[in-house]
Amino acid sequence: MWALVTGASSGIGLCYAQCLARDYRADLILVSNQERELFAAAESLASNYGVEVRQICLDLAQSDSADRLYKFATENKFEIDILVNNAGFFFFDSYIRATEQKIESMLMLHVVTVAKLTRLFGADMCRRGRGYVLNMSSLSAWMPYPAIQTYNSTKAFVYNLTRSLRPEFRLKGVNVMVVTPGAVDTSLYSLSPRTRRLCVILGIMIPPEKLARRALKRLFAGRGRCMPGLINHIARPFCLMLPECIINAIIKKVSEKKWEK
Repeated sequence: MWALVTGASSGIGLCYAQCLARDYRADLILVSNQERELFAAAESLASNYGVEVRQICLDLAQSDSADRLYKFATENKFEIDILVNNAGFFFFDSYIRATEQKIESMLMLHVVTVAKLTRLFGADMCRRGRGYVLNMSSLSAWMPYPAIQTYNSTKAFVYNLTRSLRPEFRLKGVNVMVVTPGAVDTSLYSLSPRTRRLCVILGIMIPPEKLARRALKRLFAGRGRCMPGLINHIARPFCLMLPECIINAIIKKVSEKKWEK
């Protein structure tokens, strides 16, 4: 059984890879644009869990990256049974001030590449009548807030794409699931280690290992959605009801120095 995990050199992606190797004995294809970390992760996983591990260093924000990754798998005769679309990044900025390159990279990585990989590998799974696709969205998919406008919009796309594909893929024996976590204890948010520990203790953040275990358990149980953490279920309706005046006040307070000319 082969699993392909994107963004697998660190953070949540590495935790998915570890869980798949340790708990499900899956052989792995790891994808990341962090070459040194990627090769270190592949070596560690193969050594610790006795599974076969291949790695491909690839920038998934490029327009042809999904096709290149699919070609790599098919030419090497890797039959992908599990696809984990995890690769992503985050920025917090005014839409006008954010660079065009940064916006385009996020759109390509979160939208185009995820959609193409789901279609390419999903089609093969549907033909075989089995398989699993896990797509990473975010609680921010329900947060129409300034400063994260590109991130939350792309994650809303991932959520709606996955939910829309689920009935179609289930008819073919393939389970498609979307994960919508809130804050996860990784370096994504550039917080200090002390702040991150406090957030985990308070339940504001979830450890990535815990997220990966829960998500994969639900994926293989045939579930369609995973939103780990009680606080996220509580927070979701409030994200939609927050008045615009409060949103604007918060954003101004947090980012006025960054936005000033």
